[in-house]
Amino acid sequence: MLFLGIVIVLLTFAAIVKKYEARMVLFASGVVMCIIGGTVSSAVDAFTKTMVHGTLVPTICTVMGFSFVMRYTECDKHLAMSISSVIKNSKAVLIPVTILITWWINIAIPSAAGCAAAVGSILIPTLITAGVHPAMAGCAVLAGTWGSAISPGTSHNPFVAQLANTDVMTVIMNEAPAAIIASLVVMAALTAIAVVYKETADEKRGQNHTAVQNETENAFKINPIHAVIPLVPLILLILGSKQVAVLPFVNVPFAMIIGTLLALLVTWANPQDVCKKFFDGMGNAYGNVIGLIIAAAVFTQGMAAVGLTDSLIEVMKGSQSIAKIAGAFGPFIIAVLSGSGDAAALAFNGAITPFAEHFGMSIMNLGSLAQMSGAIGRSMSPVAGATLICAELADVSPMELTKRNAIPMLLGVITFMVIF
Repeated sequence: MLFLGIVIVLLTFAAIVKKYEARMVLFASGVVMCIIGGTVSSAVDAFTKTMVHGTLVPTICTVMGFSFVMRYTECDKHLAMSISSVIKNSKAVLIPVTILITWWINIAIPSAAGCAAAVGSILIPTLITAGVHPAMAGCAVLAGTWGSAISPGTSHNPFVAQLANTDVMTVIMNEAPAAIIASLVVMAALTAIAVVYKETADEKRGQNHTAVQNETENAFKINPIHAVIPLVPLILLILGSKQVAVLPFVNVPFAMIIGTLLALLVTWANPQDVCKKFFDGMGNAYGNVIGLIIAAAVFTQGMAAVGLTDSLIEVMKGSQSIAKIAGAFGPFIIAVLSGSGDAAALAFNGAITPFAEHFGMSIMNLGSLAQMSGAIGRSMSPVAGATLICAELADVSPMELTKRNAIPMLLGVITFMVIF
């Protein structure tokens, strides 16, 4: 039975790497393992229990609703364009600043692909206009699309918070210092690669793109108030967190609803359309993000049913180093191959992380490590949505981005693992 479980798990991740529908694969594998383990009803129990997963559903759904409203009102574009106007004349620091800006914007716009589209459509042409090599311009944006790993709006931080029986901002405050240091390592490594291969700003290389970029900027008028709106929920959450406590405690749904109402007031958008977009985003989040968590829960239950979870825990008991390596490089490798760290990280966190104390780690730390490594791995995957968008905007092959980002992302995950 255990051998069959191992085979099914390997086939499951092979199917995810081959780009089969992750929810279908995880759910089907979980059901099959539950049948083999003789506990068919446990698969259904895991499915129905996760559908109404405490604070997880409102947290993720309201963030995605807010994200849809930001896209509809173009507040995300105002934010990206305002930053572009500040850095375009700072050619010496274009690449490192672009990485950091994208990373921080990705916290407010937690979708990697959404951030790549909103920020990349503005910053990639800006870099190319300044003479940065097109592939390096795409890499600079792509290298920042894992900032969402410390966002309250991703599926992982609320999920880890639920496992650790704490609030989401406690999880984020715990992992943020290590993540920030890792982002600086990524920035330094990619900048060094750009310098060594002479892909930084070059006046001759940028001449052909100047007219197109100027036309784009002249056609869009930046509104500073609109540009601030995407940051409002994040500011409220930080100021209202237990660690800062400048404001009374603010939860994620409250912050997102306040941000949406402010967007409605300052942009004078049609209230009916804003409401529709918000609920469209919530539905999208439930179908895609919560749906994946539900499927991962069934898969996790299947692993337990065939005894695979207990066996893995026994292997890792008493060895923090083994648990750390598994939590870091398992989701990282799957994310690179599949373009998504979600399935691997959620499966790991569902099956292994609840038992973190058995091998000398806290639930919060092991859960954060797994989800962080998955996000970092995604930012060098040639098949990730964010990669494809950045490659298209830079007019280069996705593999050109992967080649340049491989070393920085590997250093990033090692840095996080070592210091966390």
